[in-house]
Amino acid sequence: MPPPDLPWIDVDADAAPIPFKDMGLDERLKKGFQSLGFEGTRPVQGAVIPLAIDGHDVVACAQTGTGKTLAFAVPILERLLSENPGYGDPQREAYTRALILAPTRELAVQIEDSLVGLTYHTPVTTAPIFGGVEMGPQERALQAGVDIIVATPGRLMDHMRHSTTDLVRVQVLVLDEADRMMDMGFWPDVQRIMSALPPDRQTLLFSATLPGEIQRMATDMLRSPSYVQVGAQGGAARTIDHQMVEVESGAKIDWLASFAKRDSDGPVLVFVRTKIGADRVARHLVAKGIRAAALHADRSQQERLAAVEGFRSGKHPVLVATDIAARGLDIEGIAHVVNFEVPDSPDAYVHRVGRTGRSGASGHAVTLVSPNEQRSWRVVESSIGFRAR
Repeated sequence: MPPPDLPWIDVDADAAPIPFKDMGLDERLKKGFQSLGFEGTRPVQGAVIPLAIDGHDVVACAQTGTGKTLAFAVPILERLLSENPGYGDPQREAYTRALILAPTRELAVQIEDSLVGLTYHTPVTTAPIFGGVEMGPQERALQAGVDIIVATPGRLMDHMRHSTTDLVRVQVLVLDEADRMMDMGFWPDVQRIMSALPPDRQTLLFSATLPGEIQRMATDMLRSPSYVQVGAQGGAARTIDHQMVEVESGAKIDWLASFAKRDSDGPVLVFVRTKIGADRVARHLVAKGIRAAALHADRSQQERLAAVEGFRSGKHPVLVATDIAARGLDIEGIAHVVNFEVPDSPDAYVHRVGRTGRSGASGHAVTLVSPNEQRSWRVVESSIGFRAR
């Protein structure tokens, strides 16, 4: 729960949409919405966009899959288009005006893809900055001057150490999936990056959960932020049907193969705890005639992108992933999430199952629970506040 002495806005998860055409946005931005088929806001967008456009710092706590990307992309673009009349002039000075930090390469790529679509009718430029690829092309993009950088903290720190990026005039900072960045150990880098930015910037922080350290950081480093809570804090989306299956550890592969072959009616995202486990499960599924791929941190960037695109296109309908992908995947239409093992925390459960039931669609989450995992499963159930069928 956010500190009680700060502004607090409780948003109904079923709040009526606000038409984008009625929000007084730049006409070029409206064309982007029309091209992408976006008509009205989702609850987190309807709450955050007006606050951010008015210049407020915001801490938004919302379940994963609720549309947070547009909630920060729209006010950034509206600000850049309205406050920089030199846009369209080829001689205008190019420098970075907005910085978006994300925990994973996949999420950074997906955010930048969304920005490219929204900015199609504008002169706003963007660049994704993440590890696993050569720094040279990124350096050239940064030196040419881009309006918005979408970066993972580690790779951005590399560029800062090499003095290949200039952040002294950043007007807006976005921390997306802040709790995930903390879980992955990126928080020291995030704090160093924040200390290098202008103190009078606007900061927008988005998180599925709000642990104490993030609350303290918001109090210390944001300017009287407004807190926005969409739906119940720490819970999974109501569009998800939760199922628990009791199965011996040694029988889980057979259960999963049977489910993927006969019972699933769409793409299946399987979560395991370890990189070795992801490769092992994917290999067993392939041996049983199921098109599957593994996604984890030891894969090269090219292999990871190929796995994600293959899953997105249906080339392999089963993707076996470690938690690194729990908040980095934003793929519409994932029908099922299978927890091959019980997640190690209720937060991990929320983030995993949040890959299904997105954008108001229905989803299905099933957790395979062996006898020695029963206690861990009861902790998840009691913390999330539901009982699986």
